[in-house]
Amino acid sequence: MKIEQKFSLNAPPDRVWAFLTDPYRVVGCLPGASITEKLDDRTYTGTMTVKIGPVTASYKGKICFERLDPATYTAEITGRGQEGRGKGSAEMRMESRLQALQSGGAEVTVLAEVNLIGPLAQFGRGVIQDVSDQLFRQFTASMKQQLEAAKPSDRPDVPPKAEPVDVLSLSAGALCRALRRMLGRIFGLPKP
Repeated sequence: MKIEQKFSLNAPPDRVWAFLTDPYRVVGCLPGASITEKLDDRTYTGTMTVKIGPVTASYKGKICFERLDPATYTAEITGRGQEGRGKGSAEMRMESRLQALQSGGAEVTVLAEVNLIGPLAQFGRGVIQDVSDQLFRQFTASMKQQLEAAKPSDRPDVPPKAEPVDVLSLSAGALCRALRRMLGRIFGLPKP
């Protein structure tokens, strides 16, 4: 299945590029996804859970940044996952490109080829496309919220204002990520 999506952000291309090439930030915007391990600077393992109607599929797999070209703002990512019960698999090849807009913002184009085998494939292209569109809308809304928020102070001695977090609604993994980001901001720790 081929997927093409395009959206614009009111944020400078460099900030958008930094976001899209940080797998921890990207996964934080994807419902049901998490990173479990960093294998090297370009390869990560993780999980993704997708629900279509009565069927829920949880995949464990690996993503790899095959190519990162900051000069042209182009990234190529491959991913492969196996369904937890061994009934299916998913493969993906995705290319994202940024283009600077005259307004100072950026336009993002995402082209992906996804191959599903197993229980989710039985729903057909139309249903899977609808679910894909819904996940993409949630991802872009979360990304826009983070990138288009008020810019932190330009003064280095003033830390950025922390956003309140409703810890009761977070999963254990999301809570750990939120705490790690908060401590990183306070103590100036490098990203994991």
